[in-house]
Amino acid sequence: MEKILGKTIQDGIGIGKILFYCPKQYENTYREAESIEQEIIRFEQAKQKAMKELRGLHKKAMEEVGKEVALIFAIHEMMLEDDDYSGAVRQIIRSERVSAEEAVAKTGENFAAMFLAMKDTYFHARAVDIKDVSNRVEGILRGVEQEDVLKEGAVIMAAEDMTPSELLQMDRSKLRGIVLKCGASNSHMAILAKTMHIPTLTGVEISAEWHGREAIVDGKQGLVLLDPDDSVKTQYENLRQNIEVEKQLLSLLKGCPDETRDGRKMLLCANINCAEEAVAALENDAAGIGLFRSEYLYLEKEDYPTEEEQFQVYKTVVERMAGKKVVIRTADLGADKQAAYLDLEKEENPALGYRGIRISLDREDVFKAQVRAIYRAAMFGKVGMLIPMVISVDEIQKVKRLCGEARVELEAQKMCYGEVELGIMVETPASVMISDLLAKEVDFLSIGTNDLTQYTLAMDRQNPKLDDRYDVHHEAILRMIRMVVENGHKEQCRVSICGELAADTSLIAKFLEMGVDELSVVPDMILKIRKVLVNL
Repeated sequence: MEKILGKTIQDGIGIGKILFYCPKQYENTYREAESIEQEIIRFEQAKQKAMKELRGLHKKAMEEVGKEVALIFAIHEMMLEDDDYSGAVRQIIRSERVSAEEAVAKTGENFAAMFLAMKDTYFHARAVDIKDVSNRVEGILRGVEQEDVLKEGAVIMAAEDMTPSELLQMDRSKLRGIVLKCGASNSHMAILAKTMHIPTLTGVEISAEWHGREAIVDGKQGLVLLDPDDSVKTQYENLRQNIEVEKQLLSLLKGCPDETRDGRKMLLCANINCAEEAVAALENDAAGIGLFRSEYLYLEKEDYPTEEEQFQVYKTVVERMAGKKVVIRTADLGADKQAAYLDLEKEENPALGYRGIRISLDREDVFKAQVRAIYRAAMFGKVGMLIPMVISVDEIQKVKRLCGEARVELEAQKMCYGEVELGIMVETPASVMISDLLAKEVDFLSIGTNDLTQYTLAMDRQNPKLDDRYDVHHEAILRMIRMVVENGHKEQCRVSICGELAADTSLIAKFLEMGVDELSVVPDMILKIRKVLVNL
């Protein structure tokens, strides 16, 4: 038996035969264009077919893995619709008199090279996306049909890298694990693998010679075991079954209070991206919704959602939670959350750019429409409003002014509204350092550890080269959390953590000792955290 180390993207146990996956490579059989206009027509037709396929993938993803992951395919569609991309294809056809296939391939290569040359690793990930989009269009032009590569059951996929669309088109019932050579732990592919709960490793030195060999993916230890003997396979099969049993045992914790054996409490709430996910929050016995990412209402549409559209969604979630609090984050747009109608300029470093409350305060009418919808939804239950990317007292005071104006407008129109608690995201070193001042202005603070960590460490969390150095347990981060809790409590502000660090079970005791009031995590982590909490 051979053991190969990798880095875990999604834990779990996968047992099966290796299928070495190599995406279809098109032979260099390009031809000179006989008719420039005809090639442009062929491109436009292929583009429309590709967009139809992407909409199909978006729908499939919505049904199988949820709205946040489905957004990947909406982004691909936007790339394909981009005037710069289509214009570049048409220009190459005209200037070089080549076929549509060659023009699409060259455009994909050019755009990918442009993205890779940028300093921000966010754009490095977009290079993979643009290649995926271009390969789809080129495949259509060549008459190549998409197919499911999984012909047999119990398969572990080994590949240099994979795209989200390649994974989504595979038969999930046959896929036991994924082993990749490349790929960042926060790439679109990684997000999809996590959401689909497929044991996945990256950074593995794979070989085509593995094809057909028996293997085990150990997501917990980050191991690939090649050619395991029967005793090892039995051991891991038992382990896999134990994991399933543990899931059933966790369900027994439903209804238990979120407190330790000596009565110390820390509420466990859910992060959701759409109204449908409130069901998962209830199924996992969440104490409430600690973070409803409202920006996905904006990203799935071709224009700003109306106040009424937003009100109906918020009202649905609030009613479903039946008296449990729902915290709605106002639209955290910008950075990697773009929509064409927002008309946002391209930025060299979008993570540090025009995003969150910075956009909202510049577009007051749009912001107030959302605020009005939130206040109206508060008639049907407990609601909090969470403001992203706040770095100054002045910003929160402007938000409070706009909230006041929204209430006056609702009263003038004789529209009913309820009370809404106001909170801010603490996700920058600036907001941490003035958290004592910000706490005087709001009802609660929510620490977003994902952005806070990358801003504090000056490391892009999507850069695979930094994986070994990206320390989410860095003492600076833990000290910042403690500082925010202490400053918040001095002003009678509740303090929650809603970033990925909230789901780190190794830190539950420390968070409790710090006095954190609430953790907000993906729904399927709630019972796992409760198990740790009730045994402290």
